[in-house]
This record gives sequence, structure tokens and C-alpha cells, in this order.
Amino acid sequence: QVQLVESGGGLVQAGGSLRLSCAASGQTFSRLTLGWFRQAPGKEREFLATITTTDSYYADSVKGRFTISRDNANNMLYLQLNSLKPEDTAVYYCATHRLGIYTTSRNYDYWGQGTQVTVSS
Repeated sequence: QVQLVESGGGLVQAGGSLRLSCAASGQTFSRLTLGWFRQAPGKEREFLATITTTDSYYADSVKGRFTISRDNANNMLYLQLNSLKPEDTAVYYCATHRLGIYTTSRNYDYWGQGTQVTVSS
């Protein structure tokens, strides 16, 4: 079992930046594949990025603006958000991948509570 806690969200103007953090406990962190998703009110949960022990993968909508990284020594996952747009406004979640294709939320088992990102125009 894994426990995940997101932090770092907030209010930022369009074009600004934020760094989201995800603190993990309860499992061997360095062996996990982890991902970031977001969900806006009334919309489906959207895949953003995932990181394995060796590689990173991004959704086309955020590639070039968002960067996923991990700090295995401190059991931390990060998502750097740059060049933010109003359409990036959502609750952002971190999660652990279980099996199957990494872009679908049903293939992740443990989730954090989410952190709100609001981008003003």
C-alpha cells in the first residue's frame, strides 16, 4: 500500500510557473512507475505525464511546457509547470501505475488527494 500527498498548487497568472510535489510513503519508491493527472469540473481525468525508473513520457498537450521528475532519495515526485494557460486550471493528482498502458487512469492504483492549480487570464 502507498500513501501519496500532493502540494504546491495555487493561483498564478497566465505565462507563470508552479512546481507541484508528491510525497510518497509505504512502498519502495525507487521501483515505482508514477504519473500525474488533472481533472477540471465536469471533465474527464486527463493524463499528463509518467515516469518509470528510466524514462519519462508526456501528453502532447503539455510536452514542452511540463516536466516530470523524481527524487528517489527523498521519495518525492515533481511536476514543473511552465508557460501556464487558463485551460490548465484543474485539480492535479499523482498516482502509482499498476499495469497496462500508462495513459489511462484505470491502470493506476493509488492516488493522492489532489492540489488545485488556478491560472488567471
